[in-house]
Amino acid sequence: MFSQFSNPAKFDALAQRLSPIMFGVFALTAFIGLVMGLFFSPAEKYQLDSVRIMYVHVPAAWMALGAYTFIAAMSLVAFVWRHSLADLAARSAAVPGAAFTALALFTGAVWGKPTWGAWWVWDARLTSMLILLFIYFGYMAVWQSVQEPARAARFARLLALVGFINIPIIKFSVDWWNSLHQPASILRPDGPSIHVSMLIPLFSMLIAYTALFGWLVLTGVRADIAEQKRIVGQRRAPSRPIASPDVGEGAA
Repeated sequence: MFSQFSNPAKFDALAQRLSPIMFGVFALTAFIGLVMGLFFSPAEKYQLDSVRIMYVHVPAAWMALGAYTFIAAMSLVAFVWRHSLADLAARSAAVPGAAFTALALFTGAVWGKPTWGAWWVWDARLTSMLILLFIYFGYMAVWQSVQEPARAARFARLLALVGFINIPIIKFSVDWWNSLHQPASILRPDGPSIHVSMLIPLFSMLIAYTALFGWLVLTGVRADIAEQKRIVGQRRAPSRPIASPDVGEGAA
């Protein structure tokens, strides 16, 4: 089953069916999450209404890590199994992943100003997230700067796998170093410490971001497949002979 999706035609047919579903899930859950988060969830005791930034910031941070994990996984698949579409999927995930990372950093700064009294501090998690954004930029630069596609793919895979070491650093930075960020409040052995009225919009936004990411990746891969078909078609197209001038008209 895994290998059949290496066929571009089968993958394109599947992606064509899944894309509108994912976009619909994104639109619905984003609406639910934003409405509940902005208007129906309670304010926090100390942070008051500024805590509502959480519904945009936290899922963006999750997806920043999730998107890069997806890129690293697809790079590993391309290395080991030579899956023909794995590199395309990884490349299509880079721009959304960088956008989620930038959104997490921006909303974190907006949230940090009223909470910590500063837009930016060289906190372990903030610094490692900023490094992740630079890794995304480097990954995209490899694809753009190396002209030969096969070499670009090899360099991009290597960078993606080496850069993955930053993901556990981000995840456990709060536990390893003194950090202004609070420890995990959702994925805990004794259950979430957040009230269900906040969990519902938070998970709604996480589903929305995940569906948006999936839709963008599928759209990007389909665009790459279409571009490859166009290039192959141009190469196979017979060249037209140059029309010779009419001898009779030239003599006349």
